Amino acid sequence: MKKIINDPNQVVQDMVDGLIAANPDSLKQVPNTFVVARADAPVAGKVALVSGGGSGHEPAHAGYIGKGMLDAAVCGEVFTSPTPDQVLEGIKAVDSGNGVLLVIKNYTGDVLNFEMAAELAEAEGIQVEKVIVNDDVAVEDSSFTTGRRGIAGTVFVHKIAGAKADSGAKLEAVKAVANKVVTNVRSMGIALTPCTVPAAGKPSFTLEDHEMEIGMGIHGEPGIDRTSIASADEIATTLTEKVLEDFDFSGEVAVLVNGLGATPEMELYIMNKKLHEILSERGIKIYRTYVGEYMTSLEMAGCSVSLLKLDDELKELLDAESTAPAFRS
Repeated sequence: MKKIINDPNQVVQDMVDGLIAANPDSLKQVPNTFVVARADAPVAGKVALVSGGGSGHEPAHAGYIGKGMLDAAVCGEVFTSPTPDQVLEGIKAVDSGNGVLLVIKNYTGDVLNFEMAAELAEAEGIQVEKVIVNDDVAVEDSSFTTGRRGIAGTVFVHKIAGAKADSGAKLEAVKAVANKVVTNVRSMGIALTPCTVPAAGKPSFTLEDHEMEIGMGIHGEPGIDRTSIASADEIATTLTEKVLEDFDFSGEVAVLVNGLGATPEMELYIMNKKLHEILSERGIKIYRTYVGEYMTSLEMAGCSVSLLKLDDELKELLDAESTAPAFRS
């Protein structure tokens, strides 16, 4: 295992310390937790947004903390859901009395632990609502989840629900627009290489040099097919057509071409070129395109494609100001 780390069992704490050191004026760590929050939290008069999950997907989720996005992110151990007590501390740290929305990726551990934390917070008089993101069209069930997995489309939920909350909207309205994004976003990815959890010290699965896994999950969950590696155009076509088959994207969309940790931006832009060609041929207008690493899987090589169908409300919120380190607009 080759990684730039110290103690494999301390990577989350070291990462959080480094993140805070890079953003001392905008981020803070809640004492005795792996919760990262806005430095000015709780923000008076505003619904708070809390997300999180296992570490190893950076910049998700702590990179999306800031004005117009999340108020806090709860960082679990690598590929491991944060515990309910940690999520509860995140909720309490950012609640201003206007309620808290939890944005949860659809993995069994995340759903159970965030829901338990919500119940504990409600017992303390905090109003909590939640949305569950399940944008991955590749598989219906996996080793980590019942139903579809939540992957990079979650970033659109953070951005749009965060902008709605920042506008002064009430909790139910923020939840409603978050659910609108969940309804209108679809994603799918491929992996070219495995990744290694630091504490494990070896890859969690194997892929031969000539192989790729279509529909691989962000924790290394199996996809729908393992094939010989294809060209960028073939990969883009496979992913995009699968996404387009699942939902009517006629009209305008936002596009996210997401790297999984070890894919050069050059290759992501090559993917994006073909994706734009496919959408243009279908008569689908592209309103915004985002290319880069938004939700990774440690050092996995590969990428995912996300499409979000837009209306006027979603376009306005997508364009709203954000100061989050990993999503400035």
